[in-house]
Amino acid sequence: MKLYELTFSPTGGTQKAAHMLTTAMGGASGAVDLTDSRADFSTVAFTPEDVAVIAVPSYSGRVPGPAVQRLGCIKGNGARAVLVCVYGNRAYEDTLVELEDAAKGAGFRVIAAVAAIAEHSIAHRYAAGRPDQEDEAQLQDFAQQILNKCSAGDDTEPKIPGNRPYKKAGGTGMVPKPTKDCTRCGLCAAKCPVQAIDPKDPHHTDKDKCISCMRCVSVCPYSARKVGAVMLAAVDVALKKVCSERKTGELYL
Repeated sequence: MKLYELTFSPTGGTQKAAHMLTTAMGGASGAVDLTDSRADFSTVAFTPEDVAVIAVPSYSGRVPGPAVQRLGCIKGNGARAVLVCVYGNRAYEDTLVELEDAAKGAGFRVIAAVAAIAEHSIAHRYAAGRPDQEDEAQLQDFAQQILNKCSAGDDTEPKIPGNRPYKKAGGTGMVPKPTKDCTRCGLCAAKCPVQAIDPKDPHHTDKDKCISCMRCVSVCPYSARKVGAVMLAAVDVALKKVCSERKTGELYL
């Protein structure tokens, strides 16, 4: 059995949770970065003996559109898939069931699904520092249960929560803007998962392309990209009630 890690992780939280799981499963033989807008995913193919951990963040209870599109280019060829959705302590709603449909559409056999928590990518005080040691211990336990299922040759599909049709996708609208500290180095444009930032003029962002993933904010070496203070305050107020209580991960086998 070869284990692979496929992640759409603009700010690193999803990658961190997925890596904890795959490490506990024995370590990945290879990785596919679904955030790479310039990659040719049609060249990625698996075999029925492979296991793929497919991890995405939950954006307003849905899978990010680019992740669905790029996963659809990959040839699953009957490989087993362990789905992981990572959310910022609010809710993941239809993310896992949408990811299940996308994985099946790409030819994977879904054998397990995990909901994990990571620091909120916009309102960082929610789930700050997560996944933490407690989360890692839980993911290690999940990994062992998944390995036991694989060893038993059990390929039954888990019952994954969610709705079809999925909830309406939320609007973005939170487009980070450069501050006076911006040096126009272009790193944000190079790393943007949807090429929304003009590489010739990083001060210009296509708001129709932007998915509010906050990668440009997280990778800027000068901390020179920000979301407006008023908008951040509004998000903080909206999340306060639903995000204040610590949530734990869930496993579906």
